Amino acid sequence: MTAGQPREPIPATAGRTTLAAVARLAGVSVATVSKVVNGRSDVAPETRSRVEALLAEHEYIAPVVRRAETAGPSTIEVQFAGDLRPYVAAALGGIVDAAGQLGVAVAVSQPDRGPRWARELVSAGRRALIAITSVYSPADVDALNRAGLPLVVLDPLHLPHSDVTSVGSTNFAGGFAATQHLLSLGHQRIAYLGGPAVAAANQARGHGYRAAMEAQKAAVPDAYVRTGEFTYETGVLGAAAVLDLAVPPTAVCAGNDEIALGVIETARTRGLRVPEDLSVVGFDDTLLAQMSSPPLTTVRQPLREMGGVALRTALRLADGEKLESHHVELATELVVRASTARV
Repeated sequence: MTAGQPREPIPATAGRTTLAAVARLAGVSVATVSKVVNGRSDVAPETRSRVEALLAEHEYIAPVVRRAETAGPSTIEVQFAGDLRPYVAAALGGIVDAAGQLGVAVAVSQPDRGPRWARELVSAGRRALIAITSVYSPADVDALNRAGLPLVVLDPLHLPHSDVTSVGSTNFAGGFAATQHLLSLGHQRIAYLGGPAVAAANQARGHGYRAAMEAQKAAVPDAYVRTGEFTYETGVLGAAAVLDLAVPPTAVCAGNDEIALGVIETARTRGLRVPEDLSVVGFDDTLLAQMSSPPLTTVRQPLREMGGVALRTALRLADGEKLESHHVELATELVVRASTARV
């Protein structure tokens, strides 16, 4: 291979780099590469350096590390980005419950994708990775595939590649049910305050809202639909914007419970009563929904059950099982409490 010439892709077996492939690229024997992997001293320094560089570049994982994965209790890595919000805590609780029943250990961390992050997870004995709402690029997925580490995305913010396994809920049906509930109470002026515009879950909930409104021939002014983040602050600011309109809504569908609580707070500061003056529906049914004042009507997303399914799916992938589907959706359910009333 001459300087500046692109290096040919390294072949792999079952998603893992082989000793033979590294030996071919290094121009040495398999025995020499094996000596480097096992820390033998009878290898020339220049050769050792070249082989080690190739091993690191292609994230070779020694068989002893692979065997260590299955020696003793399995350990599943769980990663989530941002703060430990009630939604994440509920999903994590479901993962931990299922892990306890199956005798599996769980390690929780924030995403930290250094040069060899996937290989380091395998070296630490992880058998699979569950990501809660975290975003994984094609390069991240490729790194996990090379390391032979299965990935399961729980309620993905963005629809993953078709080959990536994910667990979610029926977001469209939930958005439809929430809006239909408000329409059945006589509301026609209903706003939708959601999370990120690019988030798959938010899009599905918003489409459900629009479908229910269209089915009843209820108008949806552009100003009635706002996106932001799945946060309390988005609810506070979004509610202020729609309530300032010349013709404000009489009800709000919120993209999650935190947004709904922000809506309720803005209504309170303006002297509006919930539900007498403004009806509010959330999404998720976290503890916040039960603790709010008044208790929040919301769409129950079975977060704990989703966590359990994600854990069991990750173990099946780690055992090399073939899945029936790359995506599983659990049913949502409308839970009616005291934050909605007839107009």
